[in-house]
Amino acid sequence: MDFLNYAFMQRALLAAVLVGITAPAVGIYLVQRRQALMGDGIGHVAMTGVGLGFLLSTSPVWMATAVSVLGAVLMELIRWYGRTRGDIALAMLFYGGMAGGVMFINLAPGGSNANLMSYLFGSLSTVSESDVMAICLLAAFVVLVTLGLRRPLFAVSHDEEFARVTGLPVRALNLLTAITAAATVTVAMRVVGLLLVSALMVVPVAAAQQLSRSFAATFAIAVAIGVTVTLTGTITSYYRDVPPGATIVLLTIAVFIVLTGLATPLARRRARALAAAQEAGDPPEYAIPATRAATDEG
Repeated sequence: MDFLNYAFMQRALLAAVLVGITAPAVGIYLVQRRQALMGDGIGHVAMTGVGLGFLLSTSPVWMATAVSVLGAVLMELIRWYGRTRGDIALAMLFYGGMAGGVMFINLAPGGSNANLMSYLFGSLSTVSESDVMAICLLAAFVVLVTLGLRRPLFAVSHDEEFARVTGLPVRALNLLTAITAAATVTVAMRVVGLLLVSALMVVPVAAAQQLSRSFAATFAIAVAIGVTVTLTGTITSYYRDVPPGATIVLLTIAVFIVLTGLATPLARRRARALAAAQEAGDPPEYAIPATRAATDEG
């Protein structure tokens, strides 16, 4: 436990916990909406904000937050109004964001590839006190939104048309989801990196779905997996001197593979039990389809 004696590790571990909570908390809605790669797109756009932060000598985290929120809103607008050219517009937004970030960082005084790599793939030693403060504020916003509005967000993510019929402000909730995803990307970029953050938003949710058939349980398990892998990856990175982002993502994928291997025989056993129950004429509640159960919040 000697790593706790170092201030930079204390900051990195706190940031890792917050990343482990917020990334799956937002990712579960993106997975439900079939927008698993949205975090990756926002990460590309956020690079422009990081570059502007260096160029203007302001906080790269807050500048990345502002630019990524703007990019997330543009992505939603393109999704609403884009037709056949929507995918081209998104591609230009993503690649333009990455190119802008590289250009601004190189134009900035003291800009270097080292600065760029720390934001692309994460870095333990570069998490400053001001970064931790920004991460804490953004994480608080993400947690308040994802937990406080979980029912309407789930309804919109599951079925937009039904949510609209029930009177929910679908477009406003979609925008809020996009903005929350943008905040999560900037929370995670100091530990995981902009190019790898999307994996932490998606893979823990996919792993949790191997064990759970309800939204609430999937949410809790995904967050538990997220916190576990971010802490383990951060500590491993300290002792083995390996990139924290890559370590965390590889650990997350390993957890997914293990849980998939454990869940497969259980799923087969449940299927046999369900078939036997149907043949025996048991009540219908034992035969709830898996697809419905997987999206049922309760």
